[in-house]
Amino acid sequence: MLDAVLAQLVEYGYDALSVDAVADRSGVHRTTVYRRWRDVGGLLADVLAEATGDGWHPPDTGSLDGDLVAVNREIHAALTADPPVTAALIAASFRSGPAADALRGFWADRYDRCAVIVRRAAERGETPAHTDPRQLLVAATAPLYHEIVLLRSPASLDLADQAARAAATAARAGAFVD
Repeated sequence: MLDAVLAQLVEYGYDALSVDAVADRSGVHRTTVYRRWRDVGGLLADVLAEATGDGWHPPDTGSLDGDLVAVNREIHAALTADPPVTAALIAASFRSGPAADALRGFWADRYDRCAVIVRRAAERGETPAHTDPRQLLVAATAPLYHEIVLLRSPASLDLADQAARAAATAARAGAFVD
């Protein structure tokens, strides 16, 4: 069912996403879908909740720069993938309250999981103690979302690497200490 939601969203956009369209695409009777999800927002929220429950862990390359570059390369791959599933879900969250709430939950989960990158960097002496993981991660990843999602520019991997290294440099200088 959730695969049908993603396929419908990516292929036709949010405006064509409906419980009836998802039911038709998945071969399930529409009353079954309505009973379980009630509306498109519920379907999108479950798609995002499923992504939150995955087994993803942040990379451990042995350095802050390496870890942030690896995370940014994963983000770059997700944002430039064909079909553009990640971008479609982000766009849908602007149109659906339940999807927006679920997306916030997804990001909170990812920031929590990535906090280990900053902890390891502090243990290695690469960053000051009390470096705020969320601030650092936002600084490292925001240029990708800005260029690819907001400006819809064909950002290269160079941007991913440069943004990660710039954020790591700022972290070493204490820019993200709370």
